[in-house]
Amino acid sequence: MDVNMIKEIIKVAKRMDDKGMCNAFEGNVSAKKDGLLYITPSGQNKAYLTEEMIAVIDEDGNQVSGMYKPSSEVKMHAAMYGMRDNIGGVVHSHTPFLTAYAMCNKTFCPKSNAELLWDHKAIEVLSYGRPGSDDIYKGAQEILDKNVDIMLLGNHGVLAVGTTVEAAQNKMESAESSAKISFVAQMIGKECDLPEDEVEYLLNLFD
Repeated sequence: MDVNMIKEIIKVAKRMDDKGMCNAFEGNVSAKKDGLLYITPSGQNKAYLTEEMIAVIDEDGNQVSGMYKPSSEVKMHAAMYGMRDNIGGVVHSHTPFLTAYAMCNKTFCPKSNAELLWDHKAIEVLSYGRPGSDDIYKGAQEILDKNVDIMLLGNHGVLAVGTTVEAAQNKMESAESSAKISFVAQMIGKECDLPEDEVEYLLNLFD
């Protein structure tokens, strides 16, 4: 086992709690290295995690370490690592503003925000799938194949991947901030969209 990976999981989980990106029970964080999957435990407050609480799963699906059972979304995390070679970390949470879009089954793509389009493109929403089942991430492969690292889970929450678990968390934190700004902008007035050719340019960067 890699103790540094466990420490990274805890650091990211606590930052999510500090930033109000998860509540006492919801959200899960994982990383994978050398065939071992490290993941936060089920039902434990992210602010109080300790090293011995992180579940470690081997390639056969057996828990080899950790005093609690892994998150109920461990199947979704494990599936993400098999969908693209450069994924080293996965973060799932119910951040308030992005999750509101997920509850509405609405893609988040404000055409007024150049940085959001540059960094994330459109944040698409998957159809609802029962939590803990294979259906919750049905359609994720198509999104990841577009070189997009974040998606909404219909009626559920948000999922982000990255080369590291910190990179995945940064994606989610950035996108959640954009969703919050968009909400506030709509309280002030109508968002002013960028010109269509600029939107198209930003959406097609890095293809």
